[in-house]
Amino acid sequence: MRLAAGAAVLIVLATQLGTGPFVEALQSTSLTAVAVAVLVTALTMVCCAWRWRLVARALGLEVPLGSAVGAYYRAAFLNATLPGGVLGDVHRAVDHGLETGQMSRTVRSVAWERSLGQVAQIGLTVVVLLAVPSPLRSSVPLIGATAVALAIVAVVLLRRRMAPARRLPARMLHAVVDDLAAIVRAPQVGVGILLASVLVVLGHAGVFLVAVRAAGVEVSAVASLPLALVVLLAASIPTSIAGWGPREGIAAWAFAVAGLGAAQGLTVSVVYGVIALVATLPGAVVLVARRRSGRRAAPALAPAAREVAHG
Repeated sequence: MRLAAGAAVLIVLATQLGTGPFVEALQSTSLTAVAVAVLVTALTMVCCAWRWRLVARALGLEVPLGSAVGAYYRAAFLNATLPGGVLGDVHRAVDHGLETGQMSRTVRSVAWERSLGQVAQIGLTVVVLLAVPSPLRSSVPLIGATAVALAIVAVVLLRRRMAPARRLPARMLHAVVDDLAAIVRAPQVGVGILLASVLVVLGHAGVFLVAVRAAGVEVSAVASLPLALVVLLAASIPTSIAGWGPREGIAAWAFAVAGLGAAQGLTVSVVYGVIALVATLPGAVVLVARRRSGRRAAPALAPAAREVAHG
């Protein structure tokens, strides 16, 4: 159903606006735009890894910065190429959990890192919409209501999935309280997470502004910022097809409200999708290298495994 919703958005846009915006987006994507996106994304990945490292450390885990950057690149690539937009983070959590032997704590660290980043993104979007003059300012109540609705849906789905296990919700609630206490207990951790989250959002917004320039839209960077943040917030809705769907729909709507035209909004969103995908390609290299190192390690571990099995 979620994938069908994302596909439906793209079909409606193609039906209403034609294929012109898609073709124009591909023609507008330049090597300069790709190069700038790759550079900005690299800095953004470092900030993401730093945020994960801070959250993990608060929960009693150590994640080396270099390993965190590689894992985050790999997760970003998988998020950009697989349905739903979160499977890369699931892979990141499980892979690191297997590596450290702390599966529960690792999964919670990734969940908290993404959740806190999402909260910061929503807060920054609302602040910018209220502070920067924009036709989208009137949409703040709608964005707030949408965020609350998504939170309610997430809670309802979680309760339904956890209903068969009667004692699990209590344990989860206890873990949530403990994790929050651990994160809040160290003020420098909270400040670092907030700073990293703001830098991450601004990094993604920077790539979006690159797409705006590449598409030839005549609008200032200040006026583009509210548009970028609203579109990026829509991109986090888990009904996309590898990131595509809601992002293009909201981009068309936001640019139309701003008087720039729905077709230009769709073109910018497609350019952003292309250059953002290319910017995550180092994650594919990390993924391949990880798989090869795993295959090389397997024969070396086999004799030890047989020895343990035979006692």
